[in-house]
Amino acid sequence: MSQFNDVSITREANIYFDGKVTSRTIHFPDGTKKTLGIMMPGDYEFNTEAKELMEILSGDLEIQLVGEEWKKIAPGGSFEVPANSSFKLKIVEVTDYCCSYLA
Repeated sequence: MSQFNDVSITREANIYFDGKVTSRTIHFPDGTKKTLGIMMPGDYEFNTEAKELMEILSGDLEIQLVGEEWKKIAPGGSFEVPANSSFKLKIVEVTDYCCSYLA
């Protein structure tokens, strides 16, 4: 889906790693939320509270989940991260993403 309808957006940005990763939070009528963001080239590590589905819209990156090997994710690809976990990213070129927070 390339467009979200009937949503509200938090005006303030989520800014991480000195502005190299930014996103905006989108709230849906059913109470779910997603973030849409951009990641600049670099190495990052994130912690999760909720289970997440990361969809890669464009860019070049590798992901490493806890206890797993590095894996390349192509544009159009996705990966899930368990709740209360972490993951590492190697961003090779500017990457556009959509993160869904799952129950």
